[in-house]
Amino acid sequence: MPLPETMFCAQQIQIPPELPDILKQFTKAAVRTQPHDVLQWAAAYFSALSKGETLPVKERIEMPLATEKTDARLTPELLKILHRQLSPKDMVNVAELKEKWKHLCLPEEQLNTILQLDDFGEEVEWMKFLALGCSMLGRSLLSSMKHACEILTKDPEGGAARIPFETFSFLYSYLARIDGEIPEEKTEAFLHGIKE
Repeated sequence: MPLPETMFCAQQIQIPPELPDILKQFTKAAVRTQPHDVLQWAAAYFSALSKGETLPVKERIEMPLATEKTDARLTPELLKILHRQLSPKDMVNVAELKEKWKHLCLPEEQLNTILQLDDFGEEVEWMKFLALGCSMLGRSLLSSMKHACEILTKDPEGGAARIPFETFSFLYSYLARIDGEIPEEKTEAFLHGIKE
């Protein structure tokens, strides 16, 4: 014979006073981020929240362009989330990168494509990975650099998207070398020209 269901009264159920605010913030984050797999993203969100880590949340909602498909893929805002989460470390373990990538519900094939663009071992230099991620977004060197500047800038949204020259120089030189079609002399001449 089954046991009778236990009944609770309102006095027995203790709701922490901060729970409504936590759920409100979670809901706002979910609406802004629009994850493809809400359950997986929610697990990553609350895991990061409990550990005091950077949350996998977009700063604002990202509307797809008319030419873009709405399937899961890397976007500038998702790359910015990864940058906020992983940039404090200069070198990032590939396993940790894969975990953060998965938490954003991004396809593993796209991550593997990025990792194959350079000879990374078990750790990746974060700024190089960021540059390669921008190249996946940009499809051209100048467009890739535009994405990198917008992700790295401390300027307000819609501003000049300025970054330190050393950072710009490193990213531009690295992407030009990976591209292989721009001679080193042209890269150096371009960087020398904008420095002055």
